[in-house]
Amino acid sequence: MQYPDSLRVRPRLASAGLLLVTIALAGCQKIELERAGGTKLNWDALRGQWVLVNYWAEWCKPCLEEIPELNELNKAPDITVLGVNFDGIQGEALVALGGRMGIDFTLLADDPGPGFGWKLPLALPATFIVNPDGDLVETRFGPQTEEDIRALIGG
Repeated sequence: MQYPDSLRVRPRLASAGLLLVTIALAGCQKIELERAGGTKLNWDALRGQWVLVNYWAEWCKPCLEEIPELNELNKAPDITVLGVNFDGIQGEALVALGGRMGIDFTLLADDPGPGFGWKLPLALPATFIVNPDGDLVETRFGPQTEEDIRALIGG
């Protein structure tokens, strides 16, 4: 059966329109991360800054070694450090653990990685480095220093 050209074009236009609406709606979704204490953190509010998402565990000696470095980096106006406990500790237990370990940066209640398409790291510590535009630049394994991170971000 032969259809007039006008009927052949409409399904394509409808599909294209649906695709544009889907893309527009996806761009409007706000990503909110929950802090260990229960308050929300809007991911978009971190735009314009470098964000270090650091995976750590209490039993990981190199993780303990890098805490002072990450605390110093978090004091910088152009860097935010977010911590993710590898063992899944949450709530007040996580807040208390962070306090005992001397962690001054924000601890997240849940792993944000799956929402960004990141795979769970197989080694600790692991640091996902996100540029001010919100793009993942690099994933580093092992303890990071302020000097190493500054060399990467050019600051």
